[in-house]
Amino acid sequence: MKNFISILGTNSDYSTNRLLLQFIQKHFKDQANIEIFEIKDLPAFNKPKDRKSPHGVQELADKIRKADGVIISSPEYNHSVPAALKSTLEWLSYTNQALIDKPVMLTGASYGKLGSSRAQSHLRQMLDAPELKARIMPSSEFLIGYSLQAFDDNGNLTDQRKIEALERIFNDFVHFVDITNQLVNANEPHQEQAPSYSWEAK
Repeated sequence: MKNFISILGTNSDYSTNRLLLQFIQKHFKDQANIEIFEIKDLPAFNKPKDRKSPHGVQELADKIRKADGVIISSPEYNHSVPAALKSTLEWLSYTNQALIDKPVMLTGASYGKLGSSRAQSHLRQMLDAPELKARIMPSSEFLIGYSLQAFDDNGNLTDQRKIEALERIFNDFVHFVDITNQLVNANEPHQEQAPSYSWEAK
């Protein structure tokens, strides 16, 4: 049984991405323990001189390190990810680098036709930055467009084809986690190199 931490990539009180993560949590309960982490109460990133994480950010970092993998679900705001999610990633990159070498699966739901395709593309770029350097599952994109109509009153996805696509991607992710961890353990982890990175000019 895998242990995953899922990050809700918005500070919105109502989000179809929350519904999506809750559905994933319930639908795959026999394959993984999935905890949903809310970022809505995290402070905006402000580049503290001591590089120490606020309590909520440190809590998230600790959960990421203990998890076998991470699932991030984000809406799309103005062709990119919400500011709250970008701020959270900036906290992680600047203070603790908890995502380095961590297997990550991306999902997203948005009100428009294209779902969160452009947001996911930007998110992949961000997660590949030197002080984040997550291991993002390749060739996978789970998107829900018109997400306000995608769930029933019980929070279940109504499109069976979407459910089947999600099942395939989730099963791939379980295998991807095993393969990634074998690869990381066979080589020098990037985590050990992280302290040498610097945001300051030499």
